[in-house]
Amino acid sequence: MPVVFVLIWSTGFIVARYAMPYAPPLKFLVLRYLLSIACFLLWIMLARVRWPVGRAQWAHLAVTGVLMHAFYLGGVWMAVKAGMGSGLSALIVGLQPVLTALWLSATGGRVTRLQWLGLMLGFVGLALVVSRKFGQGGEANAFNMALVIGSLLSITLGTLYQKRWVKPCDVRSANAVQLGAAFIVTLPLALMETELMRWNAELASALAWSVLALTLGGSSLLYMLIQRGAAATVTSLMYLVPPVTAGMAWLLFGEPISALTLAGTAIVVLGVALVVRQPPVPALRRE
Repeated sequence: MPVVFVLIWSTGFIVARYAMPYAPPLKFLVLRYLLSIACFLLWIMLARVRWPVGRAQWAHLAVTGVLMHAFYLGGVWMAVKAGMGSGLSALIVGLQPVLTALWLSATGGRVTRLQWLGLMLGFVGLALVVSRKFGQGGEANAFNMALVIGSLLSITLGTLYQKRWVKPCDVRSANAVQLGAAFIVTLPLALMETELMRWNAELASALAWSVLALTLGGSSLLYMLIQRGAAATVTSLMYLVPPVTAGMAWLLFGEPISALTLAGTAIVVLGVALVVRQPPVPALRRE
């Protein structure tokens, strides 16, 4: 099940590339949020799910919704629309555990020497990949790099904020609140987009997958994994998202994978693996 979760998460970058030729990014996301909210409300009503308690909890969920949905997804989708490939966007956002470790270190948390090695490897690997894709005719430029780095910062801040302030509650009602906040923030920006939706089978299927597989399915899988005590496994597998996405993008869109890209991606994967590696639990000594 953790592997299925990672595969579904990886398709998020693929769907962005698949849908962007036919839709403006923010208009697409507004529809995704709206349809997802409708599905969650129906699910909540049928299952009689409890809503979060207290205005403070709703406010904290709204903040995480804006950071982890509106800003994170908005930045990634706009970067892909601006020409960035699925593999590169996944690779950059995949550095989230690295930023989290840096934040924990800056706020008094303990970062081991092995994790610091992972931090350095992650940045070296990313520099190798970006150096080839930046500049004349490349898929990376200052604009889309700023967008996807903003997405990386947003998902990192959103995760840290949720861990600090959001109390445990049902994932379905929590998702509904988060998506509602993302919808409110994204709608005015989407109305400013001049491009129109060009409906066809590709766009409709991308929207359906975004709602049913990514929002409802991905969230439900994560909920079940946490309930079964596999959250640590999910965290350790997240560094597989960039190479899985790169492989999908190569198969579906022909995005090139050069030797330098493979080497840089492997270094990033190794670096992030070292960062998220759980220290071994010392064995109990028998008297």
